Formats: sequence, structure tokens, C-alpha cells
Amino acid sequence: MSDTVEETGEPPLGTLPLDAWHRAQGARMVPFAGYEMPIQYEGIVAEHEWTRNSASLFDVSHMGQLALKGEGAAHELEKLLPGAISNLKPGKMRYSMLLTEAGGIIDDLMVTNTGPHIALVVNGACKWDDIAHLREHLPDDITLTHFDDFALLALQGPKAGEVLEELIPGTGALTFMTAALFEHEGGHIWVSRAGYTGEDGFEIAVHESQVEALADALVADERVRPAGLGARDSLRLEAGLPLYGHDLTINTDPVSADLAFALSKKRRKEGGYFGHQAVAARLADLEAGTLAQRRIGLTVEGRMPAREGAEVYAGDTKVGTVTSGGFSPTLGMPIAMAYVDAAHTAEGTALEIEVRKKRLSAKVTSMPFVPHRYYRGS
Repeated sequence: MSDTVEETGEPPLGTLPLDAWHRAQGARMVPFAGYEMPIQYEGIVAEHEWTRNSASLFDVSHMGQLALKGEGAAHELEKLLPGAISNLKPGKMRYSMLLTEAGGIIDDLMVTNTGPHIALVVNGACKWDDIAHLREHLPDDITLTHFDDFALLALQGPKAGEVLEELIPGTGALTFMTAALFEHEGGHIWVSRAGYTGEDGFEIAVHESQVEALADALVADERVRPAGLGARDSLRLEAGLPLYGHDLTINTDPVSADLAFALSKKRRKEGGYFGHQAVAARLADLEAGTLAQRRIGLTVEGRMPAREGAEVYAGDTKVGTVTSGGFSPTLGMPIAMAYVDAAHTAEGTALEIEVRKKRLSAKVTSMPFVPHRYYRGS
């Protein structure tokens, strides 16, 4: 047993297939989701703005890449997710969540029908628990594969489409939430037109033996620069996208989290998945105006950001808690997401956030804070 394990009780951090590549590019590495991950290269704001205007390469290989195969795999997965999976056509993707029987969110994830199998991309910090949950609740004749020898790169930004099309012809024909298999340099890569920045872009699953060559080829293009976790977080916050472990936890439900769009109309009515009764009760609360809290967006006056854990007030009454917050480079002001008592969630509602024993004026704002620019076709 290593000294690290003995002293902390935690296993040593994992390394990404591109660990040496990141360090050679000048990355500052930090612990995240059990791995050493690049948080920035030239700077978070510079990487954020480059992504908004050109294309950035993010390494998200800490995510879990899983596959389900076997007769009725989609139908069996539907018993664990609130979304419609069995009607997902080959090459199509869908956002969904693993839920507990009490409606709590175990993880949020992306589901893709690849044709031969159902693919899942799950959060890095949750992947081992997700795998255990799936193995426990799926029938034995459904094969679950963890592609732990595959890396995952995200090319994000308005120039991502033209960059990738020049390198891998055919990828430009993909539209948001579609995916396909491509040949590249004698191997196969799986490309999805999706991401976590609010910008157009792709996620590229590639074998670890090929990932460095692909990363080199991408950053050789003057339109592409590497970017780290810092810019990824500020971009996803501007896009109003929740982060598991912060805005989503096992103690939050899809309705309170403002993710009801992921609950298909048919499944809301018919149920048949873990947590249906609890989720149906929250939907009824929403319709009746009796939902306890909702995830909302807040813009904050001044320059001081409100971080996770900051308390939200209406007058002298605490009405909520910030779950994500920071300074928006695009808007030039602090923004935040919070769970707030439903009576105070109407757009334009004036609230206050306590930061360093000071009250900051804030206003409920619709999300995304910065409009999404996904490519849905010409």
C-alpha cells in the first residue's frame, strides 16, 4: 500500500492517457474526480473566450464510457431511466438520469443508440457507482462493458465543425445530439455532436493508443487551443448546465432541478422506471404550485462572485442556497445557480446573496445566461 493511501485513506489519483501531453502543453494539473486533470493552460478567461470565438480542445477522459448489449437492452435500461430509450433511433442521443426509488438523481448521463449497442457516457466521479447500480439492476443476459481503454476528447466552439470536417471528412454532416463511427488513421473513432459548453462541438471517443496523435493533429490547426477544467466550468455555468455533485445530487430530483424536459410525456403518464411515483408527485406539486424548491439562475450586482454554499435571502428570510457560481467572462458580471423556495423563483424576482458577511443584490434570471449555439442543421 502506498504512503498516499495510508495517510489519506484514499487511492492514488489516476492519470489520463494524455497526462504527459498536457504537462508538455504547459497545463496546471489538479485533482478532480479521482484523476489529475488540467485546470488551465494560458488562463481560464483566455481559454473561455477562445472557446466562444474559435475552438478549444478539452480532455474529458475521466468520464465513464459504457456499453449495454443484448436482446432488449434498451427496454431494460428504460426501467432505470425516466427517458424514452427504446424508441431512440441508431445514431441518435438523449440526455437522461439514473434515479433512486425515491426519485433522487444518482447521476446524469448521455445515452446513444450506436446500432450494435446502447452507449452511455457517465460522470467520472460517479462511474464506479453507476456501473455497480447497472450490474445490480440489469438482467444477467445484458452485457455491460466499460471502455476503460478509450479516451474522450471534446472539441468545442464555433469553428469546431469546420476544423473536424477537414481532419475527419463526414463529421460536419452530424447535427446536435447525433453520432456516428468514422475511420481515422487506420482506426475507428466514435464522434458525437454534443458537449458541455453551450457552444457547437463534438465529443470524440478514441482508443488511448491513438489519442495523442489525434490531439496533436487538432492543436496543429491554428484555430484550436487546449483548454482546461476552469474554462469548461465557466462555459457550462453560462450555458445554465447543471454539474453533478453540485447542482445535482442524490437528494435532488429531476423536477426540482428543472430537468423535466428529460421526462418523456409517455413515461410521465405510464411510469415503469425507478423513482416514477416520487417524480410524479413532484410533477403534481409543480402543476399545483406547491413544489418546495426549484433550481434557478441568478445575476448578481457588482463584481464579487457568489460561490457554492452561499445563502440566498428574501428580506431577512433564507429562501435558498447557491449550488454553482462564478464571474461570467461573456457577460462581465457574476452569475449563479441556486435552489430557491418556489415562491421566489419568478423571473425578475429581487433577492440577496450573503457573501463574506455582505448582502449582494441579485435577480432571478432565465437560463441559459448565454444563448446556446448548437448546430441543428442549415
